[in-house]
Amino acid sequence: MNVFDELAGGLVVSCQPVLDDPDDPMRDPYVQARVAAAVVRGGAVAVRANGTADVRAIRAAVDVPIIGLHKHGVEGVFITPTAAHAVDVAEAGAHIVAVDATDRPRPDGRSFADTVRALRERTDALVLADVSTVEEGVAAVRAGADAVATTLSGYTPASPPTDGPDLTLVARLAGALAVPVIAEGRYRDAEQIGQAFAAGAHSVVMGNAVTSPLWITRRLVPATPSGGRLT
Repeated sequence: MNVFDELAGGLVVSCQPVLDDPDDPMRDPYVQARVAAAVVRGGAVAVRANGTADVRAIRAAVDVPIIGLHKHGVEGVFITPTAAHAVDVAEAGAHIVAVDATDRPRPDGRSFADTVRALRERTDALVLADVSTVEEGVAAVRAGADAVATTLSGYTPASPPTDGPDLTLVARLAGALAVPVIAEGRYRDAEQIGQAFAAGAHSVVMGNAVTSPLWITRRLVPATPSGGRLT
């Protein structure tokens, strides 16, 4: 039994500030730790968190597995782009480290397999491969990933963008792999969560739709006659 068994059939909640807004008032480790405590109280089986400061704060606040990552920039490989980032996140307290497993160039010139190897040699953390295609998922497992997530579907040149979750990718990965497949990316309601499990997901990650007042409000305000007071 490993940490991924604790995620089986459950909802993972991503507790992160809005990526493209550096002034998001939620951008604070203490705040994210309280958000994490709230979603765990609500039934989340794990938390996904960005950056060593948030991982440490959340690790101290909850008793469920933490999927840690390090976002660097917004272009190219930006989810835990280097082996050093991966090790730092694990050492901060992440039970699982999420890593971009696409075949795009990495800032440190190393491969995804190199990052997996570094984590194995220096930490006890498991590896979650964030992918955008079936081929990337298969390659990631061959390189040593413990599980695969659909996080990057619609965000790479190899995967066309979609308005909602990529349920087809969930189903194809679940049919092709013997490791857990985590459904992530544009999940916004209970119906979509159910569809992901029906497609073969091991667990489902939901983020902004649960934990970001900024993101939620920005989606709702355009429906008002005034259009709101956007800043």
